Amino acid sequence: MGCMSMNSSSSLVVVLRVGPQVQATHPDCSIVLYFQEREDECLQAIRSESQTQSPGGQRGCRTAWDGVSCWPAMPVGQSYAVTCPDVPHIFKKSKALIHRNCTEVGWSPPSPPYYRACELEAVGSSNNTEAKRGYFITMKVLYTCGYSTSLAALFLAIGIFSCFRKLHCTRNSIHIHFFTSFILRGAAVLIKDAVLFSDESVDHCTMSTVKCKASIAFVQYSVLANFYWLLVEGMYLQTLLLLTFTSDRSYIWWYILIGWGVPMVTVCVWVATRLQYDNHGCWDDYSSPYWWVIKAPILLAIFVNFLIFLNVTRMLAQKIRSPDISKNYKQQYMRLTKSTLLLIPLFGVHYVVFALFPEHIGVDARLYFELVLGSYQGFLVALLYCFLNGEVQAEIKRNWGKWQSSMESNVFNMATQDFTA
Repeated sequence: MGCMSMNSSSSLVVVLRVGPQVQATHPDCSIVLYFQEREDECLQAIRSESQTQSPGGQRGCRTAWDGVSCWPAMPVGQSYAVTCPDVPHIFKKSKALIHRNCTEVGWSPPSPPYYRACELEAVGSSNNTEAKRGYFITMKVLYTCGYSTSLAALFLAIGIFSCFRKLHCTRNSIHIHFFTSFILRGAAVLIKDAVLFSDESVDHCTMSTVKCKASIAFVQYSVLANFYWLLVEGMYLQTLLLLTFTSDRSYIWWYILIGWGVPMVTVCVWVATRLQYDNHGCWDDYSSPYWWVIKAPILLAIFVNFLIFLNVTRMLAQKIRSPDISKNYKQQYMRLTKSTLLLIPLFGVHYVVFALFPEHIGVDARLYFELVLGSYQGFLVALLYCFLNGEVQAEIKRNWGKWQSSMESNVFNMATQDFTA
């Protein structure tokens, strides 16, 4: 175990740990977790060896972890060789072998040293590191402003739909649930930042607290709820076009079950899976294969929404051309259809593109789309379904006119009373 102080391995580990603390991106965290897993496996072997080996056992070198590789127990006079760590984007692919001999005094130094045998990928200069730090700070400011704007717009939209009785209907109830899912998403991201990044002295790559895992689970639930309430919007539009004369209130509980229930079941399965098989870190390592427990239902929702998109487009063309449909119904179809048909591809395309590529591909573009542009999605939804809704605008104007007439009447009455007095 004294080998951990050797310059060749220690300097290499220092290089590997600089990136995650500065950049704090998930691919970098996966590098730290990679070495943590290798170290845990090696320490487990060391503990097993110490329990089974008798005091007067065979002389030789015990299993040792040097910060990069695990060296198994060997008798004196034998050597062992390892390859460079298989960490993409840190080490260039190399067939070089690092040897160590077991001597009378213990393991010999690695030959050749890691820094010669395992060539590192180009590491940015300190200026580049500072530029990246500034880039991430700017991005955090942008998406914090975006989520704050979205939250304000969504609360206002929910207040409008709730206050005006004429706007109480199944369609607007679904919109309110959709808005609520975006409120949860914005709140979840801000809570996650507060939990993971409030203390700069803590490396979030190695954080593994109940609080941080709960915050990540909350984020995943809100994202799932987003996509499934968008699916409900598409399903409702299709039902409206298919069943013109059927009461849509009979379906509202099914919509609620899909929009909130399916994400809850999915997240519970994901949490149970992580607790059982991969309870490491803060559960934000997107390279984990268990992310497909979250990804697969989202991709399924996007695929079904795409089919609905095609079917609704076909049905809408038929409805618009039909002489049996009144002008008011055509306007109702067009209002809801324009908003929903815009959101389905807008919210789905980028997720499909990034879900099918490895996590290290296009990190900057991924962060920009998912954090910065994604933070304004709630504002866009409130704009399309509420603020630009002709029915909402007409109701606000009508109530504003009533309020003005009431105020004018009150002023006239007060003036009359003063005059008669």
